[in-house]
Amino acid sequence: MTAQNNAPLPDGLEISGYRIVKKIASGGFSIVYLAYDEDGNAVAIKEYLPSALALREPGELAPTISPENLPTFRIGLKCFFEEGRALARIAHPNVVSVLNFFRANETVYMVMAYESGRSLQEHILRRRDKGEKPLVSEQFIRKMFGQVMHGVREVHTNKLLHLDLKPANIYLRVDGTPILLDFGAARQTLKSDLPKLYPMYTPGFAAPELYVKNAVLGPWTDIYSIGASMFACMVGAPPQPADQRNTNDKMDTHFAKLEAIYTPELIKVIRWSLMIDPLARPQSVFALQKALREEAAARPADAVLDKVSRKVTSKVRGLFGGFGRRSAGHAATTIQDGNTI
Repeated sequence: MTAQNNAPLPDGLEISGYRIVKKIASGGFSIVYLAYDEDGNAVAIKEYLPSALALREPGELAPTISPENLPTFRIGLKCFFEEGRALARIAHPNVVSVLNFFRANETVYMVMAYESGRSLQEHILRRRDKGEKPLVSEQFIRKMFGQVMHGVREVHTNKLLHLDLKPANIYLRVDGTPILLDFGAARQTLKSDLPKLYPMYTPGFAAPELYVKNAVLGPWTDIYSIGASMFACMVGAPPQPADQRNTNDKMDTHFAKLEAIYTPELIKVIRWSLMIDPLARPQSVFALQKALREEAAARPADAVLDKVSRKVTSKVRGLFGGFGRRSAGHAATTIQDGNTI
């Protein structure tokens, strides 16, 4: 079955003690709704509904699934449910809070805390549109990704991989602290005894091993995406897709241009994260955090960064195409209106 547009649940629907207000995001695997619980608290509800496997017509609540797609749908549903249960055990300021999960309409729903703020992608694009120089300061990158990695470490400790880390899935609260969002791609766990449902990936942010069937995935896979996200903060676009790098790697040229704007120490850490060979990358998020902290002493003052040549920065911005490009059939979901990619 090819991917199709699924009708969202109707506004005002009461479901398991929650009242749907409106759809706020949708993608290839799920639909996210703003809702209120019985006490009037706002929540985000994520509905498992892979558009390539199930079809829901307007006015219906349960999707239609063909017999040939039913086994795959059930595997994904089981993984989604297990993922929700694992995330519900995580109480960390840098990981989205999962409050509840329930079965209804022949699928599964994950209830998350609703946060005010905007995605890191939106933050980057706003600064890019305003012509800010540098696009994002080195101080911001080091501080914010240090907190992001606290959250990723907690996820890995709970035997989960994210597998879709990118600026669209890093949400900045009003106070600037980041939250990891959209674990819809985290269907592959660090445990090898569960069925595999290969995730869709976002070119530029996806590690090379995600392009290879039966490749060994691990913390190093998310680490590649962390490096790619830091790089995107510098240029306003993803790095060169990993499959292209295997045949014609152009990243050295891009890094050379960035050395006029950011310290060699920070670029060294990002290069390490973006190595094509998984074994050449940091093997744990702790190792990457340690390297980022150790190099922090060489961080330039913001006053120096502000004097960087406009000409150099404009060249960097022109190196890449559109930011946030996605593979067919998959979109990130966030917990605020207007952040779907």
